[in-house]
Amino acid sequence: MKNGIISSFLVVIFAIGCKKAYKSEVNSSEKVLYEVVFRENLAGKYEKWPTGENSFEFYYTYTDRGRGPEYSEKITLNDQNFISKQTIKGVNYRKVPVDEKFSTGNSAATWSNPKESTQGDFYGSELYFRYDGSPAVYEILARLLITSPDKKVELYPRGLAELVEIFPQTLSDSISLDLLMIKGLDMNPTYLWMDGNEMVASISGNLHVIREDYKEKRTALKKLQDSVEDVYLMDITQKLTVPINKVVIQNVNVFTSEGKLLPNQDVFVDGETIEAVRPSAQKKIPENTRIIKGEGKTLMPGMFDMHTHNSKFRGLLHVAGGITSVRDLANNKQLKTLSDQFNANEIIGPRIVTFCGIIDGPGPYANQRNVINNLEEGLAEIQVYKDLGYDQIKLYSSIKPEWVKPMADKAHELGMRVCGHIPSFMTASQAIDQGYDEIQHMNMLFLNFLSDTIDTRTPLRFTMVAQHGANLDLTSKEYLDFVDLLKKNDILIDPTISIFENMFVSQKGQPSPTYNTIMNRLPIINQRAFYAGGLPKNEETAPLYKRSHDNMLNVVHDLFQKGVDIVPGTDGLPGFLYHRELELYEKSGIPASEVLKLATITSAKLTGVSEEYGSIVAGKKADLILIDGNPVDTISDIRNVEWTMKGGNLYYAKELYESMGIQHFN
Repeated sequence: MKNGIISSFLVVIFAIGCKKAYKSEVNSSEKVLYEVVFRENLAGKYEKWPTGENSFEFYYTYTDRGRGPEYSEKITLNDQNFISKQTIKGVNYRKVPVDEKFSTGNSAATWSNPKESTQGDFYGSELYFRYDGSPAVYEILARLLITSPDKKVELYPRGLAELVEIFPQTLSDSISLDLLMIKGLDMNPTYLWMDGNEMVASISGNLHVIREDYKEKRTALKKLQDSVEDVYLMDITQKLTVPINKVVIQNVNVFTSEGKLLPNQDVFVDGETIEAVRPSAQKKIPENTRIIKGEGKTLMPGMFDMHTHNSKFRGLLHVAGGITSVRDLANNKQLKTLSDQFNANEIIGPRIVTFCGIIDGPGPYANQRNVINNLEEGLAEIQVYKDLGYDQIKLYSSIKPEWVKPMADKAHELGMRVCGHIPSFMTASQAIDQGYDEIQHMNMLFLNFLSDTIDTRTPLRFTMVAQHGANLDLTSKEYLDFVDLLKKNDILIDPTISIFENMFVSQKGQPSPTYNTIMNRLPIINQRAFYAGGLPKNEETAPLYKRSHDNMLNVVHDLFQKGVDIVPGTDGLPGFLYHRELELYEKSGIPASEVLKLATITSAKLTGVSEEYGSIVAGKKADLILIDGNPVDTISDIRNVEWTMKGGNLYYAKELYESMGIQHFN
């Protein structure tokens, strides 16, 4: 890895200097201010200030389309610089109230968070890591890691964080900072920019927290961090890629495009191509052929996630979960570069088979990736996306209804599809009449039966459906006419039903049913996110919200039965959420074999790549996954991916997961 591990000698010298700097900073009375930038727009702020010896207060907030957290936080440190007392009040990203407490005394700790209210032994040398709150704990952790002899810090009540590497960086004006790479918190490494012993910036995907005096250097810091991240991922790719030449998967059960299992087959692969599929022992295995035993297991085509937002870190999760092809339904305009990295195996990731450019209108709830101010700008953006090689455009909630038809007409003239959210103050039926080819998210269908006066730019697009979705009558004329409209116009529906299970059904303080099966396999931060409870609920609304989600499942099944095209997509955690999406389709009443067809050959046909992908047939590309079990009989076996084959390379799921701090299924 470039830059190497910094020498222990240098770390010790650095740590001694930081210890002194920390004490002087704590005693300072000045408030330190940070900007919070989300999707390249100023979205909030982070403030910290001392209130006494080893005591601080913090305020943190940002907004994202009507969502976003707001926390007021108080922390006291002990003599070892570990947290001895902490209170956090406010609301989380989905506006669920937060009231978290931690306190210590007499070799014991008491805490109350979304998961539990309890106590345990505490001797002062472990770091309590909150569920929700400001970036404060990351800065405290960084200081502790810098001074730790083994560069590790025990987390409380469980967990371990490790300082993997310090990357000294010099900016163009000769300012020197250190970029810390920390593992053990999240599936991806946590990166922090430090100036001596104080956090200058935290850059994580689209969310950037940057100290005010460094705000003009934010893009430079991001560029430097991107290079470090790329080297890290390229190193993983080199270590975990197994190039293949001639391979036979022997005596395996093959899932066919008809939705059946062909038992006891030998599947011959030559590089990237399926050479033959024959009953076991019918064809002699050539010399110098790698043999993979497949007894009792299922060989499937690589699956298609039809609603993703890709990043370089998400690629590993897709491939580990058996997903080799994806549609990207909104990203930045550099997506082709990431796709090239995936395809060249510079970074492990899926094949992006559909590129979709997002366009939103102006206003306080705009999706900040690409905002237009008038129709002329919108028409120009469609041309820009076409020139970049994109296949379709996605219209978002702040698009003015009167812009939809001319924008759809422009896209269709260029041979592009039109999809998206239904713009605010518009119904799905109206959007279809004005040119939509597909609709994202099941809530957008349910909103069709409520009112075109709802400001669906806001979280009302979720809460109104949660409150009224249970009442949608699938035998009513209004609903049946809408289904006829979908069929008449060949509208594709992308339900993302699993994200609504997490919103509508999960309860604060309890494991989300969406992630319960896998959450204990994940790093600590990921586990904790699944206790948040989705939308705010009380004893009255919780049963109602669940009935609304049950009715969403009824609609998924009904649309499938009536011949409306539906496709499995996630819009969330790659791999794991996709598996849950398939489980919920089966729960709705769709047979498992049909669900697996949707995930493979049907999605391949709908994306126009079925000549090469989506089924296991001689002459097609060898995008393959080996499943320990039989998902046709038990759909949840789809989680048991042993390996994924893509582009002439083999990737073992266990190794991919371990690189992210995730336990394998077995």
